[in-house]
Amino acid sequence: MKNRIISPSPHVHSGDSIEKNMYGVLIALVPAFICSVLFFGLGAVVVTLTSVAACLVFEYAIQKFLLRQCPTIFDGSALITGVLLAFNLPSNIPLWIIVIGALVAIGIGKMSFGGLGCNIFNPALVGRVFLLISFPVQMTTWPVPAGIHTPLVDAATGATPLALLKAAVHTGKPVSELISSGTVSGYRDLFLGNTGGSLGEVAALALLIGFVYLLFCKIITWHIPVTIFATVFLFSGILHLANPDLFINPVFHLLTGGMMLGAIFMATDYVTSPMSVKGMTVYGIGIGILTVLIRQFGAYPEGMSFAILIMNAFTPLLNRYFKPARFA
Repeated sequence: MKNRIISPSPHVHSGDSIEKNMYGVLIALVPAFICSVLFFGLGAVVVTLTSVAACLVFEYAIQKFLLRQCPTIFDGSALITGVLLAFNLPSNIPLWIIVIGALVAIGIGKMSFGGLGCNIFNPALVGRVFLLISFPVQMTTWPVPAGIHTPLVDAATGATPLALLKAAVHTGKPVSELISSGTVSGYRDLFLGNTGGSLGEVAALALLIGFVYLLFCKIITWHIPVTIFATVFLFSGILHLANPDLFINPVFHLLTGGMMLGAIFMATDYVTSPMSVKGMTVYGIGIGILTVLIRQFGAYPEGMSFAILIMNAFTPLLNRYFKPARFA
């Protein structure tokens, strides 16, 4: 038996646990899930249940039969991965593609590194990016919100606001003209969720309600999300002032795509984000800058997922450089 080194008393227990925090995040996602059901109907429910079930099954099977470990599917981590993966998918995506995404998220993004606490990258984003690269058509065919009676298949589809603006810029149309003419969703629709996109990017208001809940319960701190929002606002604002016909205004950046979902629920993942405040600040700035760069100059209209994964890779370096002060 290995020797255990115990520091002198007093000892303080925070009352936190993996289960408590994971299920707290799940509660914070409830408003966004309700909005996705209201706008996309049965498709949102089926996609979410399929993703969650697949993640739970794959984690159980890998731990039980490959790693010979006691399964930990009830700690909430696989459940959260399933929900977040679903929130990064359109509501009309074929179910077999969801299963593949869940296998990649759990098998490659999480368990191949040793399981919870050892993974370098956010598992749900690993699954999402894999599906985006492997099945680009299915991953970018977005149903148009039509209320709770939207069917799972054969629904009207359209491009997301970011995709519309990206395509318009390539044809030489001014961004400001498209926004003012109503060609893309207005700020009110973006804030309330009446726009095309994945399940988790339809309502900025619902995600902000979840953000407030997470802060109130002290599950996360404000540093990473607020730093990302501020960086995106400032950087995109500078570009917009330089050329408003070519670059999107900062408010539009904040309300569209996976900005809210990524900044609040995915960039703040305990395992893949820095531990110190200084590290969180650098991490958030990096995500914000990379997101705007990819959106404005990259091939994809959305850049949040790629930005988070890139900065996940820098997290060990940030933790090493910004070490907490020693008490003795």
